[in-house]
Amino acid sequence: MDVAPTADRRRRGLLIVLSSPSGAGKSTISRKLMADDPTISMSISATTRPIRPGEVADVDYHFLDEAAFQKLVDEDELAEWAYVFGHRYGSPKEPIKDALKDGRDTLFDIDWQGTQQLEYAFRTDLVRIFILPPSMAELRHRLEARGTDAQEVIDFRMKRAAAEIGHWAEYDYVLINDEVEACTAKVRAIVAAERLRRERQPYLLGFVRELVERPN
Repeated sequence: MDVAPTADRRRRGLLIVLSSPSGAGKSTISRKLMADDPTISMSISATTRPIRPGEVADVDYHFLDEAAFQKLVDEDELAEWAYVFGHRYGSPKEPIKDALKDGRDTLFDIDWQGTQQLEYAFRTDLVRIFILPPSMAELRHRLEARGTDAQEVIDFRMKRAAAEIGHWAEYDYVLINDEVEACTAKVRAIVAAERLRRERQPYLLGFVRELVERPN
């Protein structure tokens, strides 16, 4: 009996966006997600902000001056970019395209503005997840518990949080982060399901054709 040749079953990569107000838990969830699944990597953004102690250039961020960043904008080399707290941040296109083609998943920690731009650039490759805090009082408590920001900075972040939460309905999935492990498990489930979507499995067309043409 003839046996159909094994198809290359490499799926198309996935772009996973996690957005939330500062303090709602997206960074913690991102770290847990990548620690559990080495096939997911964080997108390395370009930024005009100064490098901080302990950071490594081209590992944490691509640190650029204003002229170099503007050159990327002018040449349409960024999938998305925005001003955040007085500095520019953006996602270079080419590494994203390479990851999609190679079947690797890329994680983005960006706000609603960046998500809209990324959707325009990549559309069906994108899965948008918004993380809500259980309450605004709990959000403030988490920000204060960090012990890294002055009170006026926390007040500013709380005002910004209200504006960011207003965009929750623009996302595919919205989760309430009552407890970080439970919320992370839900994100894992979303990623697992999205990886199985038909459009992320380009080999299926050839595989099904082989089944139909060679039924015995």
